[in-house]
Formats: sequence, C-alpha cells, structure tokens
Amino acid sequence: MATSNPGFECDEPAVVTLEHSAASFSERNRKPPPATVASTLVKAIERNFQTGPSEMKLVTNIPKVQRDKWGKDIEFLLSCIALSVGLGNVWRFPFTALENGGGAFVIPYLIVLLLVGRPIYYLEMLISQFSSRGCINVYDASPAMRGIGVGQTYSTFIVMTYYASLMAITMRYLIASFGDPLPWSECSESWNATCIDSRLITNLAANATSAAVTSAELYFVKDVLHEASTIHGGIGTPDWRLVLCLLVPWTCICLTLIKGIKSSGKVAYFLAIFPYVVMLVLLVRVCTLEGAADGMLYFIKPQWDRIFEAKVWYAAVTQVFFSLTICFGNVMMYSSYNRFTNNVYRDVTIVSVMDTLTSMLAGFIVFGVIGHLAHVLDAPNIQQVVRGGAGLAFITYPDAIAKFTFWPQFFAVAFFLMLFVLGIGSNVGMATTIMTVIRDRFPHLQPALVAVGIALVGFAIGVIYTTPGGQYLLDFLDFYGASFVALVLAVFEMITFSWIYGTARLCRDIEFMLGIKTGLYWRICWGFVTPSMLTAILVYHIATYETFSFNGYIYPEGMYAFGWCVFAAGVLQLPAWAVYTFLKRKEPDWKDRFLHCFRPTHDWGPEDPELNAKYHESVYKDEQSLPRDRSIARRIYDNVFS
Repeated sequence: MATSNPGFECDEPAVVTLEHSAASFSERNRKPPPATVASTLVKAIERNFQTGPSEMKLVTNIPKVQRDKWGKDIEFLLSCIALSVGLGNVWRFPFTALENGGGAFVIPYLIVLLLVGRPIYYLEMLISQFSSRGCINVYDASPAMRGIGVGQTYSTFIVMTYYASLMAITMRYLIASFGDPLPWSECSESWNATCIDSRLITNLAANATSAAVTSAELYFVKDVLHEASTIHGGIGTPDWRLVLCLLVPWTCICLTLIKGIKSSGKVAYFLAIFPYVVMLVLLVRVCTLEGAADGMLYFIKPQWDRIFEAKVWYAAVTQVFFSLTICFGNVMMYSSYNRFTNNVYRDVTIVSVMDTLTSMLAGFIVFGVIGHLAHVLDAPNIQQVVRGGAGLAFITYPDAIAKFTFWPQFFAVAFFLMLFVLGIGSNVGMATTIMTVIRDRFPHLQPALVAVGIALVGFAIGVIYTTPGGQYLLDFLDFYGASFVALVLAVFEMITFSWIYGTARLCRDIEFMLGIKTGLYWRICWGFVTPSMLTAILVYHIATYETFSFNGYIYPEGMYAFGWCVFAAGVLQLPAWAVYTFLKRKEPDWKDRFLHCFRPTHDWGPEDPELNAKYHESVYKDEQSLPRDRSIARRIYDNVFS
C-alpha cells in the first residue's frame, strides 16, 4: 500500500531506499534497463515498508492498513448525488434565480457549471481516485500546498455543525406537521403581535399597509427559533425542544457512519432516491393548484437586461459551489474509496446533470406553491410573498400549505421529510470527510468510535445554534468560516493541480488510470478558463465587500474581529503548512529544498505497489522525452496541450 504520510517527504533513509523513485529518476543521467524498472520499483517500495526503526523513524507509528472501498460502484454514484443534492437545491437555487433575473440566471448558471463546476468536480474525482487519498493527503502531489486541504476540512467542519441545526428545525416542523390543525396555521396569544391566521385567505393588496404578520412567520420566529432582536446582550439559552430535535439528525448520521463507507454506501440508496419520489408527488399536486402556472412562469421568465451584470455571474458561481459541494474536500473524500479504474467520467456527467435538473424541479415545485399563494392572496406582485433562504422553506411554503383545503398535513409531512432526507445526505458526506481525515491520520481507530466522537462534538457545538441568537451566528460563520474561505482556497486548488502538479501530468494520470485521452475542453478549462474565472470572482468579491449584516442587523464590533479570525484560521493554513513543509526537508541547499516542497512525494501515485511501480516508470519515460531547454511559452503550451 502506498501510504500517504507526510513523514515520508523528508525521511532521508526512505528516499535512499527508493533508488528508482520518480524523484531519483529525474536526478540520474543514465536510464535503467526498461525491462528491470518495474520489478526494481516494486521491490524498492515493498522494501520501504519493511525497513527497521532506524530507517523509518518518522513513520514507525503508522500501521499498514488497507483502505476501505465501496461495496459497489453505484454506491459511490448515489452517495455523490445525496451529497450534492441538498437544501441548496430546494431553497437557495429558486430564490437566487428569482433574485438574479429569473430564467436569465439559468444561462450564466449553465455556463458556469460547464466552465467551472464540471471541470473542478471531474478534477477532484480524478486526483483522489488515482491516489486513493483524502482531501488532505491528496496534496502529497504538492506537499507545500497541503494547507489547502486542511483549510477545506476546517470549512467543512463549520458547515457540518450548523447544517445539522437546520435539520433540527426541519425535524421540529416535521413533528408539528402531524398536528390538526397545523400549528402555524393559527395565531397564538403568546406571540403578542398583530397576527393573521395563515389558514385564512386574505386580500394582500387591500392589506398592503397593514402591520399584521402571518401566523406562519410568527410561528417560525417566535415559537421555533425564539429569535432575539439583537445579540448585543448575548445569544441566550438553548431551546430544549430544538436541542432534542438536534439529537435526531446526529443520531442518524452516527448510525449511517457506524461502519464507515461500508454502511453509508448502503444507506445512500435511500438518501439519494427517496427525495425524488417525494418531489414527483409534490410536483403532481402543485400542478393542480390555481395560480401555480403563473409562479412557474415567473420563475423561468428571463430578465435579459440583467444577464451582463457581474452580480448575476457571481451568484451563479457561488450557487455552483454550494450545489455541487466542490472545493470543500467532500468529493475528493468519496472518490478516494473508489476502485482505481472506476469510470468517473460517466459519474461526473450523471451527478452534474442530476444536480441541475433537481434544482430546476425544486424551483418549479416551490414557485408553483408560491404562485398559488399569490393567487389566493390576490397579491399584485409575486415577490411580495417570497422569502429568501430558510424563510422560503419555513415561512412561505408552510404559509401556502396552511391554505390547502385537502389534507394539508400530508403535504407538510412530505415536504419536510424530503428536506430532512436531503439534509442528512449532505451532512453524512461532510461528516464522512471529517472521519476520513481522522482515520487517515489514525488508521487504527474503529469507524464506530470516530462516528460517535464526531456526533458528540457536532451535537455539542450545534447547541449554540438552538439559542435565540443562533441564526445570527449561523449566517455569520457561514460567511466568514465557509463561503469566503472556500472561494480563496478554490483558487489555490486550481493553481496547484493545473500548474504546479501540471495539467499535462494530470492528463497522463487519466490515461494511465482509465486508458482514455483527455479532450481539449478539459485541458483548456483546467489550464486557463476555470482558474481565471475563479480568480475574477474572488477579486470581484473582495472589491465589492460590504460589512456583513443579518437582515439589516449590524453585529457588535468585536464580532467582526472574531469573524476575521475565523477567516484567517482557515486561509492561513496554506502558508503555515508551506513553511512547515520547507523547514521539515533535509536538503542542504535552500533552493533544492524549496523546489522539492512542490514536487510529489516519492510514494505518490496508485495505492497498489505494482501499479505504483509501473506509474513511476511511465513518469520517468515522459520526463526523459521532454526537451531540457524549453522557453516559458513552450512550457505553458506543453502543460496544457502536450
């Protein structure tokens, strides 16, 4: 097994032992006899794992453990679908599309999906399947850049903790959906507010100047969240009902991961397929509602004057990131458990198409309901009944369901059960990423022990989101600890694999692994288009940065200082690990030490020792075939088109 332990990078005896590694090949002037290269490498690699304590001082505590594999290839595909198709498709995509030109947003979204989303998704699948390494150890391809993987794991952990709190809210609504009448359909005196029953059909145009609020909104704010008007005095104490509801998703996640991917792969059949059954049922019901067609038409109606706005393209990029879950390490983690020859080209096409179709399907369902709501309220503009983000799922949709005359409980249960299953699928992927990082470093730990540990820590941190100020913290940490960090590290991820490791070498790896040539579309995207677009979006994000606020609320000054510390803790992993890698190397000349920090480790490549030997032989032959004195322009051309 090709162990991906950082300790190999500067372990001098191990480097001496691997006389015919890729690094050694590039330094030798004479070429070994081709017939003996593979066999020599196999023996060298096997000997490397049998060396005594004096020769392998840095890795004596790392046992040789065979990496788990998916039971069937379909389990990987379904797990990727369950990971990518989540809450972002149900409430983020429809509202983002509405906010940014309706149907015109779909055009930038599809362009960004083709030029950014699919290339990154394919790259992350390829590089991890090829090396059988998770999101941190995959940077054995360029050890100085290992901080990218650490930072992405950091962001994934933040998202994982608050994502489960959204599942707790969903569970609260799911339980409440069995009530008759629905608890959000009627006003409560305890809310102490001017309220209108959501089950009543009122003329919104006639009450445009009224200060009354629907019972669905007050139920969400007053009864479920107990949301505070400010957090200047603290975030308050947790709501015991939400805390109990938080136990449910973490219990589901823990049980799903109890045997690692061997158990999560089996659960993926349900997590990936069941939501589509519910969506189809809801779509059929929505199509029978009056005014639904108007809502669907409003959702896809283009506003062509907005298609050239930079804000729309920025929204398209961020939606692709959240929708496909790229640049968070999750896709790399799942791919690392694949068979070496699994057809990921097919998988990336299926997942990206399914993700886009799901977003559109969810949009039709949600806006069909909103169109019906606008119809029964006689609203002059559909935007008057639309809420963004969580409000779309927990205010607008419940408000519409409360007005159903036929079996509203069934459709409420169906909708929130679908949301819960979608959320669990994504959260399982994030938790598996954390589990993989831990078990890659401590392979002797049993999956059940790690799963329980992650669940306990995630639950303990998630309790803060069940407080009256929890939603303030959720949006705050999402911005500073997840979205912003992921965008910065995404740029460096593309630079690492496209230009440091090299597009040409990546394409050779694909041919070695899958036996297929890489087309110009992928080469040009990896080499030029995708890094350029990501860099442009990052520059735009920085240039248009405004003080973050929550529904117009400005946080205390100390919170912004804390936010930048959270951001720095993720982004500064990159330079910190680069310096650590440089200091750890043993070359006497600092230039050689610096260059070796960006070269693959000597055990980089396929997990199987025999395949690894053949791979290093092919790398050596490719290196020998390249001209020594090449111009910069020629090197750039060869990197993309060679």
